[in-house]
Amino acid sequence: MAKKYILIKSLGLVLVASLVLTGCDDSKQQQQAAAQQVTRAVPVDAVTIHAQPVKLTTELSGRVHAYRVAEVRPQVSGIILKRYFKEGSDVKAGELLYQIDPSTYEANVANAEATLARAHANEMSARLQAQRYSKLVKTKAISHQDYDDAMAAWKQQEAEIKAAEATLKTAKIDLDRTHVKAPISGRIGVSAVTEGALVTANQATAMSTIQQLDPVYVDVRQSTSDLLRQRREIENGSLAVNQDNSASVKFILEDESIYQFPGHLQFSDVTVDPTTGMVDQRIIARNPQKVLLPGMFIRAQLDEGARQQALLIPQKAVSHTPRGEASVMVINADNQVQVQIIKTGRTIGQFWLVESGLKVGDKVIVAGLQKVRPGSKVQVNDVTDNFRYTPSEQAQNQ
Repeated sequence: MAKKYILIKSLGLVLVASLVLTGCDDSKQQQQAAAQQVTRAVPVDAVTIHAQPVKLTTELSGRVHAYRVAEVRPQVSGIILKRYFKEGSDVKAGELLYQIDPSTYEANVANAEATLARAHANEMSARLQAQRYSKLVKTKAISHQDYDDAMAAWKQQEAEIKAAEATLKTAKIDLDRTHVKAPISGRIGVSAVTEGALVTANQATAMSTIQQLDPVYVDVRQSTSDLLRQRREIENGSLAVNQDNSASVKFILEDESIYQFPGHLQFSDVTVDPTTGMVDQRIIARNPQKVLLPGMFIRAQLDEGARQQALLIPQKAVSHTPRGEASVMVINADNQVQVQIIKTGRTIGQFWLVESGLKVGDKVIVAGLQKVRPGSKVQVNDVTDNFRYTPSEQAQNQ
């Protein structure tokens, strides 16, 4: 019985030893395979980083606003006799729009003219009397008091003439205002009144509205962070702008078509919206065909300038770490793979704009990433010519 127990125990020890040896062999094989994987050159596609000038733009959304807006209101009260324009048509500044009944105002003009004529007659009598008294006072035929009273009466009648002239001018202005004319040139909208309607001077409700549609304004909003970034890049010379610091703007309509006339940035507001951190910017654009209408949604691409030494990499070469950092696989001088953390700015077509982490001459893997890991030997197929940036590619902020 004891011999049998010893035999079984011996067999168990042999079995355990064999398993240990087998595990060691497997571990050695895996290490050898891993070593072979590192030393064996893996074919990959890579691009060589080089600096090039890149035109930068920012896309913002906005609304179209009329260049000028004038609400037509009556300046005198009366009954509308006639409307002279067609709703929705273009009118010229000074063109007659409405005719208000002028009867009362014509009578006021006639009354003012009569008052002026009476003032002239009274002034003539007072002047002649003052002239006669000026001779009589020298011979002491009248007192100085009578002379002074005559001169004062003459001056008073001259003042009456001026008052009558002012009253006549006011009456004529009111009569002219019965002809309601267009204050600006533009497209006139719906008429709020018809013939026979009573209107009052300076009423709250506009009779109609005229909007000048060529040119037009496009109001957009941009974040303060973008404005600060642009200013910093201009100051350090990485972003070049026009000599007058102006920016041209391209418009994209709601149907994705490109508007044929470019705009120009007119100004940026000096106040930041505290709830959104945005700044209003106003763009002026030509609109001869009246394609842009007030209230229309539009996308504006602002030309920021150009970065003369920009580094671009294809988007497909970039991955992200669990911490959210952008990274690429670069190839060193020994054709080995290394992980490089980079900082990206914005997308430009199929490329990322690199802010830091890469330099000119670096080789970045764009295809075969799934077959390599850090330390792997690679066989490089340079495909830089397949990933050339062209100026027609549009830059957009992320």
